[in-house]
Amino acid sequence: FRSFASQLAPTSGSMGYGLPAGVGAKRLWPQREVVVFAGDGDFMMHGQEFATAVQYGLPIIVVLLDNAMYGTIRMHQEKHYPGRVSATQLKNPDFRGYAEVFGGHGERVTRTEEFGPALARARASGKPAVLH
Repeated sequence: FRSFASQLAPTSGSMGYGLPAGVGAKRLWPQREVVVFAGDGDFMMHGQEFATAVQYGLPIIVVLLDNAMYGTIRMHQEKHYPGRVSATQLKNPDFRGYAEVFGGHGERVTRTEEFGPALARARASGKPAVLH
């Protein structure tokens, strides 16, 4: 980050912050590219805000990292209560399809070499996008 006000992040480690913050940032600074990095659990806490991005024509890009769990909560469970992991596994939707049904751009990336072209397509779409 090379300039002031170029990164938004919660100070309390709050899950679910990324997508709403990205929508707000794009609304406030429409000339800036906004990229949200979110885990699947983080995204699912406020995933409906993707509809807000579509509604207002805010072409944010969400890079969604999927490990099928609430990773932060799981980490704390394993650290403080070894052997007592509970309710952190997720059964996720097709995030590519999720983006598309709202009217956005969606892609699933499974190999590193696919990411660059997928990012270029997301940028070129002019729509809010999810790269899963």
